[in-house]
Amino acid sequence: MLSFDPRHLAVPTGHFIDGALVSGPPGNLPVRRPCDGAVYTKMPLASADVVDRAVSSAKRAFRTSDWAKRPPRERARVMRRWADLVDANRQELARLEAVGSTRPIAQANGWDVPYLAETIRFFAEFADKHGGEVAATQSDRFGMIVTEPRGVVAAIAPWNFPLVMAGWKLAPALAAGNAVVLKPSEMTPVSVLRLAELAIESGVPSGIFNIVQGTGAGAGEALCRHPDVAKISFTGSTRTGAAIMATAALNGVKPVTLELGGKSPQIVFEDADVDLAAACIARSILGNAGQVCVAGSRLLVHRDLRDALIERIAVLAREVTPGPTWETGTSFSPIISSGQLDRVDSIVRRTVAQGAEALIGGHAMEGFGDGTFYAPTILIGVDQGMEAARAEIFGPVLTVQTFEDEDEALALADHPEFGLASGVYTRDLSRALRMVRSLEVGTVWINRYGRSDDFIMPTGGYKSSGIGKDLGREAYEANLRSKSVLIDV
Repeated sequence: MLSFDPRHLAVPTGHFIDGALVSGPPGNLPVRRPCDGAVYTKMPLASADVVDRAVSSAKRAFRTSDWAKRPPRERARVMRRWADLVDANRQELARLEAVGSTRPIAQANGWDVPYLAETIRFFAEFADKHGGEVAATQSDRFGMIVTEPRGVVAAIAPWNFPLVMAGWKLAPALAAGNAVVLKPSEMTPVSVLRLAELAIESGVPSGIFNIVQGTGAGAGEALCRHPDVAKISFTGSTRTGAAIMATAALNGVKPVTLELGGKSPQIVFEDADVDLAAACIARSILGNAGQVCVAGSRLLVHRDLRDALIERIAVLAREVTPGPTWETGTSFSPIISSGQLDRVDSIVRRTVAQGAEALIGGHAMEGFGDGTFYAPTILIGVDQGMEAARAEIFGPVLTVQTFEDEDEALALADHPEFGLASGVYTRDLSRALRMVRSLEVGTVWINRYGRSDDFIMPTGGYKSSGIGKDLGREAYEANLRSKSVLIDV
């Protein structure tokens, strides 16, 4: 039985530095459950001194432990043990994830935690299968390109998939031999603490994986400014990503990997499988209540299929089961906070005032006390100038626009700011490949929508949706630097 009583769940608190939980000034940061608004724990806020302590621990461990220098196969073996411990402690991790995040327990247990374990295993295999190369030089010279870990990597993770997103950053950095200081979101700071304890139990040296708690403006900025941080990896808003780029440039000129905002279109042509398209589109905007960077929030459908497709999506939207994330029957997530709920509702209301119509939804859900649930919403009569068609809403809100031909579909799909992902639904292979070439986005899904367990596929955006890639070989290589060696023979 996966359901649990959140009042009886032991919740770790504090920072994690040099291999152990570290307390701070008590009661600084109340952390609320989005399902009912209750404060379930309090976290310390990391000062600049605490951040410095964590970075110093990481730097010391990087230099004095054998993590970067031990045989790569052994580093991979430790990481596989870590993944095995994640699997062995799946229910505990899932409960810590579900208690205060937007992730229902059944989904956290069935997908998030197993996916995290597989992420660690995938990147562990790079440790002894990727290295430098011999360069083509004159016959009396020997040229090598040697790769080395960067040192201390700062990882700033979002709140929407706390464990999964932390894994995307931790696994490639650690597999490459780096040390990491992670700052989770202040709204979901709990589950990664247990993950860090399991890393130490698996054999990761103390200080190689550290965690600092706090806000982006506090701990996050201090981490990005720290002179001993060699690389920054961030997932979050475009505005914050731009600020991190500026901070990195002004404080040591360090590389950044940024997965940022999205406003992803889903393009449904007249020859598409309507039932397949409806199921994919509904999952993409209802999953995690639309709080996903790649949420397919803009439906662009051929005029001939509009009514039939919308009807099917609406049926699926009405079937969701909202409720506490700690109950097994819950399938529909809350919005992370009251502030975010108000933002979603405000964008919808302003768009309706601009002339759109809420076919379903368009309001917060009642009957949940202080819980922050928003009704699945389909907005029709939308044009490109309306706010809901432009802004990343990060809620279960789908806008609908129609087109007549490929050129019009591409014109509607092109967003002036975002280029994270897109879905295309058609039985015409040539058309699908034309769309792949023409869409200015980092990922295109054909007759499907959403990521799979193919960890080799990198994810990242064009335009202001980001720089660099998570997952894939690219994510591992971004955590290495190269050195050229030339020898006269």
